[in-house]
Amino acid sequence: MALSITGTRITGADIRAQNVQAVLAVSNIVKTSLGPVGLDKLLVDELGDVTITNDGATILKKLEVEHPAAKILVELSALQDAEVGDGTTSVVIMAAELLKRANELVKQHVHPTSIISGYQRAKKEACRFIAKEMALKVSDLGPECLVNCALTSMSSKLIGKDGNYFAQMCVDAMLAVATVNPSGQTKHPVKAVNILKIVGGAASDSELISGFALEESRASTQMPKVVMDAKIALLDFCLRKKPLKFGIQMVITDPAELEAMRRTEIEAVERKCQLVIDSGANVVLTTGGIGEIAIQYMVERGIIGLRRIPKRKLRVIAKLTGGVLITNLSNMEGQDDLTSAQLGSAQKVEERRVGDREVTFIMGCSSTSAQTILLRGPNYYMLDEIDRSIHDSLCVVKRVLESKRVVPGGGAVEAALSVYLEHVAESMASREQLAIAEFAQALLIIPKTLALNGAHDATDLVAQLRGFHNAAQSDEKRKKKYMYTGLNLENGRARDNLAAGVLEPAMSKIKAIKFATEAAVTILRIDDSIKKPRQAKK
Repeated sequence: MALSITGTRITGADIRAQNVQAVLAVSNIVKTSLGPVGLDKLLVDELGDVTITNDGATILKKLEVEHPAAKILVELSALQDAEVGDGTTSVVIMAAELLKRANELVKQHVHPTSIISGYQRAKKEACRFIAKEMALKVSDLGPECLVNCALTSMSSKLIGKDGNYFAQMCVDAMLAVATVNPSGQTKHPVKAVNILKIVGGAASDSELISGFALEESRASTQMPKVVMDAKIALLDFCLRKKPLKFGIQMVITDPAELEAMRRTEIEAVERKCQLVIDSGANVVLTTGGIGEIAIQYMVERGIIGLRRIPKRKLRVIAKLTGGVLITNLSNMEGQDDLTSAQLGSAQKVEERRVGDREVTFIMGCSSTSAQTILLRGPNYYMLDEIDRSIHDSLCVVKRVLESKRVVPGGGAVEAALSVYLEHVAESMASREQLAIAEFAQALLIIPKTLALNGAHDATDLVAQLRGFHNAAQSDEKRKKKYMYTGLNLENGRARDNLAAGVLEPAMSKIKAIKFATEAAVTILRIDDSIKKPRQAKK
């Protein structure tokens, strides 16, 4: 009896061919945006919103990919972005090339299990080689190493022309937000660097401010613009008269009762304001509104009040200033109370005009040194792209500071691995050697794509690179001279990228190889696809 399956079933070579086709389609979209001379993509969504970017993760996030295998690559790019913050384009290109070459081996009757086993072995060897042979300690290279890493990350972005200025800004910001966790490790949280975008001026007008910036301004112009030695009350409720809830009616027969009701409403607000003032607060930040009564109270006492601040920002400010986000004023005894211990503290709170708007700065935070990068640009498209570039660079600096290892960029690592893995493949006496040899060839897609995007002869340049790395690995005397050779895309030649300052976090390369291999293996394991038909709605 034949078993009937509801839906479309695709098996064997057909499903592999479909998966490879879908993965290569995604890879080809981002391929031209790789490297310092990569091109940008213009993405328009269904609402007509425009995004101009060459960031791999952003491009793939904006695409509405339906094919299941292609979705794996989109998730892979997002994972690389979350884990490292950079290398999102190269990880997708690498995974697609690995899968393409694996499919060619399957066509030559090599079993997928042998290919997977070879790929896993090649991945381990590659990661070990990077850690042992290619990785360099940051302490040996000096402080300019951090700036060079940030600069390498920015070189492919829109702000590449002002790279030195922004790279130094990113390094200063990440060094300033260093915190030591309970286990004694020094961490550099990217979230502690607030990025504020204001239209107007040139990109070079952007600045780094030591403090936290809020786009919200004072509730009244009569409030002071500057408060020194600030004590900050962080409230998660309104400071205004409470309206009656829906469905509640008050029947009043005597006009005196109406006046008494109004008086009670006003007293409730005044009581809250008095508790805040008695606690010693001279700056009030709230997620709700601030009514006229509360504003008058604050103006008379020289307090700055800011209203309708997102709760997410208040939580960050609470962490930075050592304060507590207060959801209500009731204490354990059921009485209303606010103590000075619940307040955050900062050296200065100041409102300043930046461009066409007022911005409030909280400077000299007591708990953590907050930093704000104030971005300027001619339009929102450019500001969004600068924001993405700065975020990537901050992530790169964070990884370098925490892992303390860097590798040369410009295709140096991939070319060295290609030569090394070919030697590994030759030393093996099993079918896995075919998969390892293909893995070695697949890694060369990165220097090839870099050369092609720079309008150079990819075949010639990659051959030169492999020649240098072969000499470095076979001759101890020439090892130091040629070991860090990568591409120079300005003149289309090979050069020592360590001396040129083209550096990347070692973690970025190791994780890219791990993630790309895992994604390729996941898709390669698929040999059957059953797609159920969509049921018509009744």
